[in-house]
Amino acid sequence: MRFCLPLAVLTFLPTSFASESQLPFSPLHPPVIQSTTLIDALDGNYTRLIRLLQRSRLVPTLNRLNGSTFFAPINDAIQKHPLWNAASASSTDSFASLADNVQEKLRQQLLYHLLNYSVVSPPTLQQPQVHKTLHFPRTPIGPPSNHPPSNSPWLPVPGGSLGGEPQRLRWAAREGATWIGTDYAGNGGIQIVRPPVETGNGIVIGIDGVLDPPSDLTHVVSQQPSLSYFHKILPSSMMEALSNSTELTLFMPQDSAWDDLHPVERLYLESKFADDDIQKILDMHSVVKHGVRWSDTLEDSKQLTTVYGNNLTLHVSSNVTNVSSSSIIQPDDYASNGVLHVVSSLLIPPENRQLTPEKYLLALNCTSFVSLLRSVQLSSLVNTTNTSYTILAPRDDVITLIGDDSLPSPGSEELEHMLRYHFLPGQWTAEDLRDGMLLETALEEPGLNGGKQVLDITVTGKGSNRELTFGGAAVIGGKPLVINDTIIYLITRALIPPADALVTALPSIEFSTFLASVFSSSLAEKLKKYPNTTLLIPQNAAFKRLGLVTTHLLLPSSTPDLEKMIQHHVVTEVAYRDALFNGSRKSYPTLEGSDLHIERSDNGSVYISPSGGWVGLQGSLGSGNLLTRTGVIHEVSSVLLPRSLDISIGKLALAAKGSTMASLAVKAGMEWILNGTTPPAGSEWADAGLTGSGWTLLCPTDNSLKGVNMSQLWNDVEAMRRLVSQHLIPAPGRKTSDMARTLAESGDPNRPIYLDGKATYSTLLSHNSVYGDIVFRPVDSKNPSSGYLVGIKDARGTDGQNDWANVLSWGRSTTGADVGGVVQIDRLLVPYRPAWWIEYGPPAAVAVGGLVLMAGFFWAVTHFWHRETGEATYEPVGGFDREDDD
Repeated sequence: MRFCLPLAVLTFLPTSFASESQLPFSPLHPPVIQSTTLIDALDGNYTRLIRLLQRSRLVPTLNRLNGSTFFAPINDAIQKHPLWNAASASSTDSFASLADNVQEKLRQQLLYHLLNYSVVSPPTLQQPQVHKTLHFPRTPIGPPSNHPPSNSPWLPVPGGSLGGEPQRLRWAAREGATWIGTDYAGNGGIQIVRPPVETGNGIVIGIDGVLDPPSDLTHVVSQQPSLSYFHKILPSSMMEALSNSTELTLFMPQDSAWDDLHPVERLYLESKFADDDIQKILDMHSVVKHGVRWSDTLEDSKQLTTVYGNNLTLHVSSNVTNVSSSSIIQPDDYASNGVLHVVSSLLIPPENRQLTPEKYLLALNCTSFVSLLRSVQLSSLVNTTNTSYTILAPRDDVITLIGDDSLPSPGSEELEHMLRYHFLPGQWTAEDLRDGMLLETALEEPGLNGGKQVLDITVTGKGSNRELTFGGAAVIGGKPLVINDTIIYLITRALIPPADALVTALPSIEFSTFLASVFSSSLAEKLKKYPNTTLLIPQNAAFKRLGLVTTHLLLPSSTPDLEKMIQHHVVTEVAYRDALFNGSRKSYPTLEGSDLHIERSDNGSVYISPSGGWVGLQGSLGSGNLLTRTGVIHEVSSVLLPRSLDISIGKLALAAKGSTMASLAVKAGMEWILNGTTPPAGSEWADAGLTGSGWTLLCPTDNSLKGVNMSQLWNDVEAMRRLVSQHLIPAPGRKTSDMARTLAESGDPNRPIYLDGKATYSTLLSHNSVYGDIVFRPVDSKNPSSGYLVGIKDARGTDGQNDWANVLSWGRSTTGADVGGVVQIDRLLVPYRPAWWIEYGPPAAVAVGGLVLMAGFFWAVTHFWHRETGEATYEPVGGFDREDDD
């Protein structure tokens, strides 16, 4: 009595495949009818197959089958198969020691060669027949075991990874032969080489190869040539998921279908950042809810729901099966856990095909930039299609050139700070940009009290030669890339947000004196952090023009004055260049407390005047918009002195290294001059009418006085006063304002007095000496920059050429009258007293000359008289009367 498979198995094996064609049977090889079992029909051509059946414990199964078809590999076929050849050549004992998973795999492969029915009509056309085998693939749920299963004999168990369906097998005819295991078009497969042998419980058909059961979907996809692009972009994690899934139907687009995507999106899908999107695409092409759907189970007008949730609508006709807007071009690529259908186009809903800026960035080789954004949770800036941004993105090669050590640590607040500086709110096309523009970025700067940091724009050239620069970084590739509401510029380097004001100014050599002043004070940290400031930095030349004022400010004892000056250059609000040049405001507050005043000329220049200093002290606004963490830096041509800064003659004298001269002035009772005040009421100086407070001190350096007998001078107060008086130039009274105006118009208002054109001035000694005046003259009249000499006027009759001193420097005071200060000289001007022959010679010569003239005159008169009296004369007796006169 023959054994039939249980009803549970037979319910999955429709008889339609057994009686597919009831036409007269015309086999290529007429069957040989024997009253034996399938095992009995295996002759000497199948010795290796018999050994495998024995070792896989399938002999009882074959003996108990009724009406089956066995595609039996011949010996030569088994020898060509590595696993079967090794198993058939091993001894029984050694094979029994092999792990059970080897036997299970062999057993499943053998079952794939069995049909639970006898095929009545072999194929005669290349269009293949489809048959169901006794192989029920399943996913292993535990480790292999050497123990046999509980059911005996080992029959196929329904269920498994195809949802209870057995694996399928195609049989086709072509080229005068029949082939088993072909593809959907009847190509490939293994040739049938032995005539069918009909036995009492089925048919044995000899084949020239081993039928390997279909592998999982991952392997199937990888072996499908038309899916090479999908396999290329499929991450390893998703390959593993495909392998472990069950009852899965894939509708995967062929390679050419991906051409419908933007090339940039394809590049994005090929990047390491596209896993989420690839998973979405895979889910949109995967169906599990409805079980495994082979092509013959697809019904017209039905809808299949994908894993992603979108619906696929089927349109089935005799010629083609359409899935939504696509068509199946390669159906039924069998797998152990499902089936693969190759379709002509992507099944991505239109609403899911909108590109994000991130995809473009990745495709444009800005993957490092995107990776950095993700490390600080800024992906939202590039993953939205609703916010308008202009993105300045460095490519991977740019970041590689910079090096990881030059960038902030991934995930750090500093890195987030830097990356936000690459995003400009709004769409800024190349045509919108103008040279000198400042554009707000997405960086909210604490140093600006939470305000947006700005980025400067440089535009050069015109037309095709037009070039753009963002914050010093040039644009690569000309025109930007426009994506919906986003614009991307590729730039030549990463943008570093502005540093604090002092670090920003440090590279400029022209700012070195001001920076040295700041660092020598206690204001450095304050200026680094003080929010919303505009820093006006004078050039080094401006400090040089101040002369002794600069020297005084840099003295350790002058720190309070220095800090007043520095803070007067700090405007307590952010004023960019455009506001200063084109705005209407005329004053700005400073950190020092007083205001700066703005004057805009018709020629476009901007001048800034301090609250103090002197007439004509103002600076022109130079290059500007040097951005800082707390605001902006502008260059100014002059040092701006506040009104709170009192620079007296005494301070300048110390700066001129003239402490000895200052001591002499104090000893002489003239300390009021050093303090910049009028003489005390009731003093001899006040009684003498010296009411003015504007003085200029000719101050010889301490070194120039080393040869002077200071002890003798110290004890001779009168001589001391004459000496000090010789070095004091009073303000010229009513002409003071004229001189101040002249100094302002000269181009150098920082001088205490006017020095050009052999300027001559009276000193305090001029009231008591004809040699009290002094005169200035250039060292070389043909070279104005050669310096100045100062000497006592008319000394030795040489206009000061012998009793002279070199002018070393000068400084203008802010106390007293509109003019005055200190002129540093290298020699003491001793009050001039000529030698006796010079002092008395001319008067004596004049006296002698006068005596000689007088003597000559008297001699001439006497000589004429004597001549007159010697001549003959007469006179009437009695003299002349009036009538005689008539």
